[in-house]
Amino acid sequence: MKLQELVSQTAERIATYRDKVGDGPVGPTVDPDSLRAAFALGLSEQGTSSSDVIERLVAAAEPGLVATAGPRYFGFVVGGATPAAMCADLLTTGWDQPAFNAVTSPAAAVAEEVAGGWLKEILGLPGSASFGFVTGGQAANTVGLAAARNHVLARVGWDVESRGLPGAPAVRVLASAERHATIDRSLRLLGLGAGAVQEVPAGPDGAIDAAMLVRALDAAPAGPTIVCVQAGNVNTGACDDLALACQAAHEHGAWVHVDGAFGLWAAASPSTRHLTAGIEQADSWATDGHKWLNVPYDSGYVFCAHPGAHAASMSFTAAYLVGHGSGPVRAPSDFVPESSRRARGFATWAALAELGRGGVALLVERCCKLARRFAQGLGALDGVTIANQVVLNQVLVSFGDDERTDGVIAAIQRDGTCWMGGTTWRGRRLMRVSVSNCTTTEADVDMSIAAIERILATLA
Repeated sequence: MKLQELVSQTAERIATYRDKVGDGPVGPTVDPDSLRAAFALGLSEQGTSSSDVIERLVAAAEPGLVATAGPRYFGFVVGGATPAAMCADLLTTGWDQPAFNAVTSPAAAVAEEVAGGWLKEILGLPGSASFGFVTGGQAANTVGLAAARNHVLARVGWDVESRGLPGAPAVRVLASAERHATIDRSLRLLGLGAGAVQEVPAGPDGAIDAAMLVRALDAAPAGPTIVCVQAGNVNTGACDDLALACQAAHEHGAWVHVDGAFGLWAAASPSTRHLTAGIEQADSWATDGHKWLNVPYDSGYVFCAHPGAHAASMSFTAAYLVGHGSGPVRAPSDFVPESSRRARGFATWAALAELGRGGVALLVERCCKLARRFAQGLGALDGVTIANQVVLNQVLVSFGDDERTDGVIAAIQRDGTCWMGGTTWRGRRLMRVSVSNCTTTEADVDMSIAAIERILATLA
């Protein structure tokens, strides 16, 4: 089969799947053993035709797919992908560009350059900030904190990039008790250790207690300090008081890193922008594109108000690279951990071009509105309690005691109409509803609420 025919066959399979992704069960329809049997066809001696490989892959995989790209998947903060972003990602695969610098792919480098500028504009970040296109929120947090480590140690005369951490002044990290787990893993990867964290209590809504943060900063002796704050608590959606945190931290010479995996997108909408007031005053920011921007996996972004510290923590050179600089074009790999890296900027460029500034704002506003619709509809059912104030796209739901709540979640997942996951917050088991898909409609929310009501009737 010619390549063009194979690509057409594959594209047809993709389009068929995406057209029907909202029609069937949201969860997988086969057990792991059946999946293993479907994939374990035996490795042939002579190989298999490309066309047959694709057909076998589709047959084996599709029963085990979760409809995370569909309109009724609410388990994690996972968007689908806009049509232009998905197709741009297909082109990215076909073009197969190593997005290291302008020598390996001028197009990839410039696409990131332009899309990075658009992202800063939409998110209200300083135009002078550097940026990197990474795999997701974990990588974005790691890069942001690497730049922070470089900067705060350099201020006390320690070159961590050449000398490492042995013998270095201790770096203190202040972070909320409600921080995301990726912060701790980033600190482990960077050699600072999760034990470097001095926890600051969170308020009733999950946002950091700003007064306690100020006290913690005032109480400690001067030294290298990083403050980690959140835009969007992973359970409640609450945003920290970024303006106060930045002011207090900077008065003590501390670096402020904002973990905004999904909540940073609140800055894109006039109706939610107040939740991120003061965001431009921070030193680094992390967010995901494959969450609320609805671009394909894997796509995250890190921004830094100190480009020198950012590049110093990530860039490198080698003998074979001398003479192959990017010249007037920004080198993408100077701001991320990977050298061999996918040209993920094409999909982001396409999504932003397709949506425009107003489209991104409407996407955020609509998801928040649908989350409130979930809260109102579920809260009206007997025995159901909404456990948080819905400020963004996150809803926490209790069905009574922990055992019953877990039982209802399991029944919902088995039913297949929609998919929600469980979480533990403030010592209680709760169902978490995350609305972040551009294709979700009011009808999808109402269908999901009706399914949950029906399930509750069977469990009564």
